[in-house]
Amino acid sequence: MFNINYNKGICLKRKKDPKKVILNVLREHPEGLTLQKVASLSKMSRLTATKYIHELMGARIIYQRKVGIAKLCYLKERFLRTVRQEEVLKKLKKKLK
Repeated sequence: MFNINYNKGICLKRKKDPKKVILNVLREHPEGLTLQKVASLSKMSRLTATKYIHELMGARIIYQRKVGIAKLCYLKERFLRTVRQEEVLKKLKKKLK
């Protein structure tokens, strides 16, 4: 969970961006996940995961759908297409170098 960088003899610890962690979890599970499952797979508390999920919903990157009593979280297709395009561009740039 921590990346350790050494800078002039001082050890700096940086956590991964929690929003990116949640997005990666949702990318791996396109069938949708509950808030509790997102929290457990991203190794953060349910309240912390809920906070970031609501921020991502506000940015229109993910959406929630109510299924029975559960609320399932999904990545929006438009965001998935953008991410795939960026990945293809990165691969092409590596091949050109």
